[in-house]
Amino acid sequence: MGARRTRAKDLRRRTATRPERKTVVVFCEGEASEPDYLRALKRLPSVRDNTSINVEIAPEQGVPLTLVRCAIDRSNDDEVDECWCVFDVEWPKQHPNLMRAIRLAQEHGIRLAISNPCFELWLILHLEDQTAFLDTAAAERLSRKLDGRSGKRIDGDRYVCLRDTAKERAARLARRHERNGTAFPQDNPASSMHELLAAIEP
Repeated sequence: MGARRTRAKDLRRRTATRPERKTVVVFCEGEASEPDYLRALKRLPSVRDNTSINVEIAPEQGVPLTLVRCAIDRSNDDEVDECWCVFDVEWPKQHPNLMRAIRLAQEHGIRLAISNPCFELWLILHLEDQTAFLDTAAAERLSRKLDGRSGKRIDGDRYVCLRDTAKERAARLARRHERNGTAFPQDNPASSMHELLAAIEP
């Protein structure tokens, strides 16, 4: 009888000290590859046990400024710990109000994961190094060629198992741009998606 009581007490103690999961809301401009990737991240035990990720798609594939405004509204929710926006720079023509969106995010504590020229650059970094400038069309073509897909949807599970390699390659690009004094948005290629991954996966 005494042993059973001890086990029950130990179980209660472990349950009481388990930390609450961090709640992160991620706003995306795309309806396919970005959400596919983030949903695969959500399924990882290392993420699922520590972080609750809510993926929200901007209405009508919103531009960065729209995403940031949606994130600011959502950040007022006491249940939300962090709000992130995932968006692209786009080349040769950049998104409208790109710098305004970034300044507004900084003013309101919204975190940003920006890929330059586009999210496909982040996907490429899972599969190979990329240090040369790419416009959006070229990045999309290369990304599809590397994984053999025909459209925008991706197999997120295939990518997230390679995320550590992509994180290191993205970090190396960031360090190279810093050394060269290449300021945003001229820092093509680049992606700060590795910062989002660091925030959601301890």
